[in-house]
Amino acid sequence: MLNYKIYSHNFQLGFQKALSPNMEGIVNVHYDILTAMIGVLILVGYLLTRSIYLFNSTSKIKSREIIHHDQVILEVTWTILPIIILFIIGVPSIALLYASNELVETSLTIKVIGNQWYWTYEYSDLDLMFDSYMVAEEDLNHGELRLLEVDHRLILPSLTHVKVLMTSADVIHSWAIPSLGIKIDACPGRINSITMFMKKVGIYYGQCSEICGVNHGFMPIVVQAVNELQYVDWVNSVLKNQ
Repeated sequence: MLNYKIYSHNFQLGFQKALSPNMEGIVNVHYDILTAMIGVLILVGYLLTRSIYLFNSTSKIKSREIIHHDQVILEVTWTILPIIILFIIGVPSIALLYASNELVETSLTIKVIGNQWYWTYEYSDLDLMFDSYMVAEEDLNHGELRLLEVDHRLILPSLTHVKVLMTSADVIHSWAIPSLGIKIDACPGRINSITMFMKKVGIYYGQCSEICGVNHGFMPIVVQAVNELQYVDWVNSVLKNQ
């Protein structure tokens, strides 16, 4: 259907491309916090360097005692400045936290079940269920990704709010897709939920992110986002072949 793939590349240091509102928020908050951290680093580095330069063993400059109750500006500055920094960090973080848990009306519900060592996907509205295993290296076609391809992809419509219900049949797993800002634990005997929204048609890759046994590294996740017409055609073809 398409060739647009989103995955981590060799020597990549930053985030994957943000292709959901949640991931865009995570990236923006990251940059806000990073900016504040760089500012603190520069300030502390400047004060430390200046102190080392002025008050080393060969310096003839002598420090003088500061009487705190006479230094109102200093007292106010080192009280107000940390508050401002924490405010810059805290407000966007809390806003993102609440936004990620916002209840929205969804058009589709998917149930994901973690197993050792594969995923089971259930389309609750369609009475459709299938397992998704990693494709062995010797079975890969040209251009496919080692340790990331699966035999059955999770097909979902783009530009649609999808509710994902998550659980496990054995041990704790974690269903994670970095480009969508999704990481949700699959716990046996418990159902967790999250809402996902894909802004672009494409193939999104992820992996299990909770150590779950000897084959933990061989539980890839592949979500293929298609447009609404392609999704309807896929559903009809699958139901016809059942």
